Amino acid sequence: MKAARLNKVGSDFVIEDIPTPEPGPGEVLIRIGGSGACHSDLHVKSGEIPGVAFPHTLGHENAGWIESFGPGAEGNGFEVGDAVVVFGGWGCGHCRFCLGGKEQLCNTFLWGGMGPEGGYAEYMVVPSVRHLLPADGLDPVEAAALTDAALTPYSAVKKALPHLVPGTSAVLIGAGGLGQYGVQFLKLLSPAKVIVVDTDEKKRQTARELGADVTVDPRDADAAEQIRTAAGRDGVAAVLDFVGIDTTMALGAGAVDRLGIFVLVGLAGGSFPFSFFRFAAEAAMMTSNWGTRNELEEVLALARSGRLVSAIERHPLSEINEVFERLATGQIPGRAVLVPGAPSSKG
Repeated sequence: MKAARLNKVGSDFVIEDIPTPEPGPGEVLIRIGGSGACHSDLHVKSGEIPGVAFPHTLGHENAGWIESFGPGAEGNGFEVGDAVVVFGGWGCGHCRFCLGGKEQLCNTFLWGGMGPEGGYAEYMVVPSVRHLLPADGLDPVEAAALTDAALTPYSAVKKALPHLVPGTSAVLIGAGGLGQYGVQFLKLLSPAKVIVVDTDEKKRQTARELGADVTVDPRDADAAEQIRTAAGRDGVAAVLDFVGIDTTMALGAGAVDRLGIFVLVGLAGGSFPFSFFRFAAEAAMMTSNWGTRNELEEVLALARSGRLVSAIERHPLSEINEVFERLATGQIPGRAVLVPGAPSSKG
């Protein structure tokens, strides 16, 4: 099969012919319909996320069709040819995190595309049927992006929901591929006023089209005051930072009001000095790491209802390096999905 392999830190992807994997006991072979190009893979590519063994096939946002079952995997509600969505936060299945329904917190290097081989290929092996969800009419290319680009902000928004009562405001920083879904989930699931912060006017415009009540350019000298004015007397109850650099964390942490919550989603490596006198009284600060399988099921249900807008670019696997170059420079307005066998987007 064709696979886009990363052979070492800092290198480009190389399209190689490698053996098509055979599913072992309990495993399922998936023919990839689409695999989302995720910003976190840039951190693997650069070496900022260590621990990946090279050469390796990345790709943790996947959907496609069941090609074959390994011994013992049959008879679990799926058949060969079924369109499926792959939950990628694989765990050991036995620890308290896995048994508690938060398998994505078990071990990052059990995730599909991190330790096991991922979906930047024509086929991939999924270790258990429990990681598959029926596509039920969803396009596998669009569904692939939902497994992270939508699931991650959905889980982050759910963490903020207890704080978002009528009359409150939520600040979302970074209206890129994940943030655009975050805007939609805030509007679908909460009564809060949504204030979106982004340096790119096109992304601010997209956020407004998706329902944002107010948009702010953080480069404005009075950006913090604009947020305070928009939030009104009840202040900001929740901040979701999809960027995660020092400046966005400082802006967001400064905006959170008493009893509020700051949820860090972005992986840019920034920090904020959490201290009694630099954070609002009895406010909380936390990270949000992907999402659960059940949350993915909820995301897919929203997608089937037609209430989610997805900005998806389709690219053949052969264009993976161009896609990641654009991703690194913020030139992809929504989400790019790699489609094995697709014709070139360049014509």
